[in-house]
Amino acid sequence: MSTASTRLPEGRYGRSSDERADRKLKVAGTVLGAVLLALVGFFAYHYVVESKISAQVIAFDATDDAVKVHLEVHKDSGTDGYCTLRSQGADGSEVGRADFRFTGPATRIDKVVTLRTTAKGTTAELLGCHTG
Repeated sequence: MSTASTRLPEGRYGRSSDERADRKLKVAGTVLGAVLLALVGFFAYHYVVESKISAQVIAFDATDDAVKVHLEVHKDSGTDGYCTLRSQGADGSEVGRADFRFTGPATRIDKVVTLRTTAKGTTAELLGCHTG
């Protein structure tokens, strides 16, 4: 006695609904992946291109009412901007914050700036630099 097969003959009735759903999911995943990759590339490009000023704290020396910060700034020629510095006390509270402006045609500025504090600062932290 032979048993009847429950499978449909291949190629006779087109794709099954599972195959159509799999294809739609693959297409949707590919499109979403491409869009995500394009967005990441767009934001990365603008982050790099728009960063016209970068800086780093080389060293700092703290006294009871000020922190002298050796700051190295790299910027595009003719770009004006400022860098924000802050200092914290031993307990972690902020004891000083100030913006320091940089102008002129120089592309590299190596400068010691004085950040006035309300108490003895134990840190000198560069919060960021901006054009403007």
